[in-house]
Amino acid sequence: MSDDLGKTQRPNKKYELSKDRSTDPAEGLTFYYNRERRLEKAPEALRKFCNDETQYKTGLFYSLTADRPRRFLLAIIVLMCFAILVLSIFGYFDKSYSLDNNKIEITAAAFEGTTIVVLKKTSKGLRSYNGAVDIAVSPAVQSADEQYPVFSHRVFFSMENEESYRFAVPFDTPALVMVLQTEKSTLQIKFKSE
Repeated sequence: MSDDLGKTQRPNKKYELSKDRSTDPAEGLTFYYNRERRLEKAPEALRKFCNDETQYKTGLFYSLTADRPRRFLLAIIVLMCFAILVLSIFGYFDKSYSLDNNKIEITAAAFEGTTIVVLKKTSKGLRSYNGAVDIAVSPAVQSADEQYPVFSHRVFFSMENEESYRFAVPFDTPALVMVLQTEKSTLQIKFKSE
């Protein structure tokens, strides 16, 4: 009885053990897949691809136009760039105004119950206006029945190409209306404070 305890028995001793394949692992195995036989029946392009005989095209333009979706995306990008260029040439993105051959840009920022207005003037040429400019600023009103305060100010455009004027308006509203008046013309602007 003591001899039986030291030895372990196989639970499947009825079945034969498989061959030891440590010397030749392919002995006795049947392979149904043969790569060479499969490639003999394949098209020429696939044979070249599998043998690494294909030469891949490289470059930025080829990678942008390699297939139909990429060509479509490239066409959309080119069209959008062209549209942005045309719109910027015609001034749709420009927040400037013209007053007697002067380019006027206005920005405003609210600060502690007042609005600080920055007016930038750029001369467009020799016939730009030089002289006094009267400015009237008021809050943008919703109806004509309302009473609203008007702040007036005067600046002088000189012969400098670029000038910047800053002044504070005594009210804090999200939208303002400004009227600029020279000896010859008047410009009315509605803008928002930041």
